[in-house]
Amino acid sequence: MSFKLFYYIKRFTYNGLPDFFFARNVKRLKEYERNCDAEELASRLAYYVKTVAPFELPHTAQKIGEFKRTKGTDYYLDLKDFLNHFPKDFIFLYHFGDDTSIKALPTLIKARSLGVSNENSILFKLNKKRHFHWVNDLKSFGEKQDKLVWRGGAYKRLRRGFVERFYNHPQCDVGQTNSPEEQVPWQKPFMSIENQLDYKFIFCPEGNDVATNLKWVMSSNSIAIMAKPKIESWFMEKKLIADYHYILIKDDYSDLEEKLMYYINNLDECIKIINNANTYVNQFNDSKREKLISLLVLEKYFIKTLQIPKRINLLY
Repeated sequence: MSFKLFYYIKRFTYNGLPDFFFARNVKRLKEYERNCDAEELASRLAYYVKTVAPFELPHTAQKIGEFKRTKGTDYYLDLKDFLNHFPKDFIFLYHFGDDTSIKALPTLIKARSLGVSNENSILFKLNKKRHFHWVNDLKSFGEKQDKLVWRGGAYKRLRRGFVERFYNHPQCDVGQTNSPEEQVPWQKPFMSIENQLDYKFIFCPEGNDVATNLKWVMSSNSIAIMAKPKIESWFMEKKLIADYHYILIKDDYSDLEEKLMYYINNLDECIKIINNANTYVNQFNDSKREKLISLLVLEKYFIKTLQIPKRINLLY
């Protein structure tokens, strides 16, 4: 049996467990909540669920008991894992995929745009198998090559402009891995994460939404180089501080060479950024706390939709 098949059998089996299992799971997580930092939990909940006023959902909203997989298996399972802990007659709105457009009503979503009124986009940890994985980087920063690396699809203007401009730059090993392959000099072979970690600097561009590689890069001993985020997700990209958690470059990449040379010649500052990035990532490493926060996001959503009474505590 392949790992992928076993993974999905396990996930679907979990979702078929009886209700008493999920009720017991809620009890365990609520007991665990007493040992958590209440201020940290409240901060993350406020980040993911920005809606303040209560609201009513239309009768056409999705009912938990009738929620079926139609597309996006990983999205479906990531949400269903936690919907199982609530009554089957509760209703909700959701959107799967990379669309970050503003919704008319509060909707559970993977990512949302920054710099706009986005309180109707309720962030949830979706497609986490793709977006939330870390690396065990055994190579120190000083052992790595003094270059910037990147591989990925360059289907959009900004990514394509980047590889066209820097594919043959002496301080860069970057290229597109578009499929089907294009007969252009910046089309390059796939490069594994392990091989990318041989480089000190890794480009982290946004694509259809957030930069997918940003999480594992920030968990490594390499440094993310990117423009200021314009999309946010469960990773709370808005909280990242330029030149503290990552190296900031302009949207048009005009200062990339200058920034590379500066940090190549300032090792101590690089080590500080790596340590800050690793510390930031650590807040997502406690799987039990991540499950609790996911549960609390849905609980807050159902409170705001007037389906369960307001919590009698200080979180919200």
